[in-house]
Amino acid sequence: MARVTLEGIRKIYEDRGREHVAVHGIDLTVQDGEFLVLVGPSGCGKSTTLRMIAGLETISAGTLRIGDRIVNEVAARDRDIAMVFQNYALYPHMTVYQNLAFALTLRRIPADETARRVHEAAELLGLSPLLERRPRQLSGGQRQRVALGRAIVRQPQVFLFDEPLSNLDAKLRVQMRREIAALRRRLGTTTIYVTHDQVEAMTLGDRIVVMQEGRVQQVDPPLQLYRAPANTFVATFVGTPPMNLIPGAIASNGVTFASEEGDLSLPVAESGRPRGLVPGRKLILGIRPEALRFGGAGRSAVSARVEEVEPLGSETLVSLNAGGVALTARAEGGVAPRRGEQVGLEVAADAMHWFDGGSQIRLS
Repeated sequence: MARVTLEGIRKIYEDRGREHVAVHGIDLTVQDGEFLVLVGPSGCGKSTTLRMIAGLETISAGTLRIGDRIVNEVAARDRDIAMVFQNYALYPHMTVYQNLAFALTLRRIPADETARRVHEAAELLGLSPLLERRPRQLSGGQRQRVALGRAIVRQPQVFLFDEPLSNLDAKLRVQMRREIAALRRRLGTTTIYVTHDQVEAMTLGDRIVVMQEGRVQQVDPPLQLYRAPANTFVATFVGTPPMNLIPGAIASNGVTFASEEGDLSLPVAESGRPRGLVPGRKLILGIRPEALRFGGAGRSAVSARVEEVEPLGSETLVSLNAGGVALTARAEGGVAPRRGEQVGLEVAADAMHWFDGGSQIRLS
């Protein structure tokens, strides 16, 4: 196992004399044994960052260390890492055993040691009964286990995963996610995992790196990301459905937030309010859907009309119009209001998230 350190890592592509910066100066340390997840929308630079760590992309600037060794110029095969891709990339003419053993054979590992590692990995992944089968005789989940096994047998310092579950159906993804989590606990190997799926990120990662347009937006444990997003991008990217964001300002009375569009006003409690909530300053108020409570009738309640109701079984998503402002609320299954109904809404003061209206950075 090893620590992975990125210092000012940049990736610049040149196209017809023009430069395109794909990754802007990332500074990041992945601790020994940590499971770190890179997450963000397509094109945010997460896979490019992973490929630079793997040695599959050259580093334009900065320093990359695996353990105490600088590996900027070290070939991928000599970095002591193992990578699992979105595409299983199994050899179709080889059996499961041969696929698992192939990398060890290339490294001229003795046959008895190869057999020991292959059988240990197969037992760990439930592949022992399948060792004589070929990839075409396996299900998608079994093929992904073989791809994982190929990485495990190498006993690397670092595992790298590049969206390994995106080709699986929803049910199988949940199963494989649990298996990867259990596998990680058993092996304790430093792991860097790339995904665009926030559920995978939240359930697997010790820490999550949220990226946008080649820049790191926030690095934190999953619940900290959810409870205290650093900016409006993180606030809307983490959480389903996303956080409601309402542009506006503190009214002249100093105790009411007034929306920029529509006619929505909410009282702002003195306790827990961040610095900078002064009258006239442009702000963005963030409210998680589950923080909107139905049936409010007190001073802090607002009236809203139910636009749409989406029953999902254990919960119901409700689209609302509150004084011309669109909101989404989450209610318990079976207790949601009806479409067209006028309802009272209330939000607790400690459930309000405040962001600067210009920079969109969280106020603390």
